[in-house]
Amino acid sequence: SRGNQRERDRERAQARNSNKPKNPKDDGLTPERRRQRDAKALQEKAAKKAAAAAADSKTNKKAAAGCGNNAAAAAGKANNK
Repeated sequence: SRGNQRERDRERAQARNSNKPKNPKDDGLTPERRRQRDAKALQEKAAKKAAAAAADSKTNKKAAAGCGNNAAAAAGKANNK
């Protein structure tokens, strides 16, 4: 019941894949150089993530401190009335 749909799909897939390189890992690097490049990229990513986390924790501490002080001030006002 599918007729020649499979054949046409195979032809289309072959045409799409013919433009892609056979070995996408072939970037001209030796395995050792590739490991060094990848390690450096991971270190930079981890440093960026740590910096973002540190900045986020500073803002969260300030916000939490502000909330705590406001809650205490609100409680103090309630007690004074």
